[in-house]
Amino acid sequence: MTVVAIDFGTSNTVVCTQDPVTKEPRSLKFDRLSRTFESIGRQVHVVPTLVFVQGKEQFMLGEQVRSQRLGYGQPERLFQAFKRDLAADFRPPARQIDGFTYTAEDIAELFLTEIWQQLKQQKIEPSQVIFTVPVGAFEAYRDWFSDFAKELDFPDLKLVDESTAAALGYAIERPGAIVLVIDFGGGTLDLSLVRTAAPHAGQQAIKAEVLAKSDAYIGGIDIDRWIVEYYLRSQNLTRTDINQIGWQNLIELAEKMKIQLSHSESARESWFDDENFISYELKLDRAEFADILESRQLLEQLRQAVDEVLGIAVSRGIGKTEIEQVLLVGGSCQIPAVQQLLISYFGRQRVKLDKPFEAVAYGALVLGQTVEVDDYLRHGYAIRLWEPHTKTYSYFTLFDRGTRYPCQSYEPLILQAAVEGQKDIRLDIGEVAEMAQAEVVYDLQGRMSSSQLNRHSDFRSLADVRQIDSTQTDLNAQQVCIAHLNPSGQLGIDRIEVRFEVNDRRMLIATVKDLLTQKILVDRASIAKLN
Repeated sequence: MTVVAIDFGTSNTVVCTQDPVTKEPRSLKFDRLSRTFESIGRQVHVVPTLVFVQGKEQFMLGEQVRSQRLGYGQPERLFQAFKRDLAADFRPPARQIDGFTYTAEDIAELFLTEIWQQLKQQKIEPSQVIFTVPVGAFEAYRDWFSDFAKELDFPDLKLVDESTAAALGYAIERPGAIVLVIDFGGGTLDLSLVRTAAPHAGQQAIKAEVLAKSDAYIGGIDIDRWIVEYYLRSQNLTRTDINQIGWQNLIELAEKMKIQLSHSESARESWFDDENFISYELKLDRAEFADILESRQLLEQLRQAVDEVLGIAVSRGIGKTEIEQVLLVGGSCQIPAVQQLLISYFGRQRVKLDKPFEAVAYGALVLGQTVEVDDYLRHGYAIRLWEPHTKTYSYFTLFDRGTRYPCQSYEPLILQAAVEGQKDIRLDIGEVAEMAQAEVVYDLQGRMSSSQLNRHSDFRSLADVRQIDSTQTDLNAQQVCIAHLNPSGQLGIDRIEVRFEVNDRRMLIATVKDLLTQKILVDRASIAKLN
């Protein structure tokens, strides 16, 4: 059995498999696409998650783009952070380049298709492919992976939370261990607390229980932007003043400075705009950097995520002292202020940064072995109802967040026609998540005047509609048609019965029965597919 794990990242993508001789995990290197890092005496190969549109149906990917600095002269042709765009509520508009239209989905599919072709060229024929996804990924993101896998005729596909995968990679080595992984990469912050149990007599699989998890929609690409904005305010400049080419070059300098500050007390970078004959010089020390992170509420979001995980653990009878290791994964975990905060929580001895690049992909390989994961819903599922009198939404809960899955609803949902002669029944079904958003306000002199972190509930329709203002969007477009009625519906008569369940891939499934005809209209179908 050949298992391939793919950690599709915002900044870098890692592809790994098991060495046929040593049986140890190894990252794969692809000609022209990969770059190599030294990680504690071993080489780790990553593919920068970048795509550059060179011409009509001509593309450059990965290290080709990064090493040649493609896109810094033509930023409109450069695609980066498109993985994060896939998971976003409001995706950026499609781009028109050389008469072709490119969306985030198009670019992601192009990038991953090239990875798949590279595997084929290396004569690797996987019997199972495991993709890692952010802890807070919504069903639409997971569903996109499933559709993409079918298009490429993938073998058996599995999805696992990124930080859970990393925890598995460490914890499986010691059944019974409790491990917390903090995966802080380019696009997201994910936390997973995992406990493993050795198989009992007669059992084949090791069981890994996800005890707690948390996430925040924040990452290294945000930090780079904050550094540039901090510099521009100090110079009384705006993003418009430096144009897109200037912005792209300053973002590159900010990323370099961020890396420098991981091992130096100060950083300095400069760029000369030879088109406008203007020189830009950026300087930053660790104290200023920490102030930026604090003012932008990054450290507060990290505190809240850790507190949430610890709170869930305590509710299950697990104290902080029982966590054996706190393992840091991802480039943003190399920031000193982040490490210092986590050390203040857990102590220096337990906090480790051993595998910053490869831990997620290596850990995902464990799912190809005899391991069962007992996980729970990070988001709840609900039906959203529009109340015309109050002009607000109310919610009918199907499954609460925290519910272990796979699971089924206890009682069926019985629905009637809303109007006489109704031809179909539609519902606005989606996921409900608790989100945090930082708000920073500046005065006329560019000084920060206030900063706060607002928490709110966010609803993501499984109809996957992208709208600017939900109150101005056709409500039918946000709804899923769960039943076509034949004959037409009549008022006051129970017409359909819906039973909901969440399958082992964390997708909401429905079975719909017509109570009048006694026919099964939908047999265990994904809600996202019903349209």
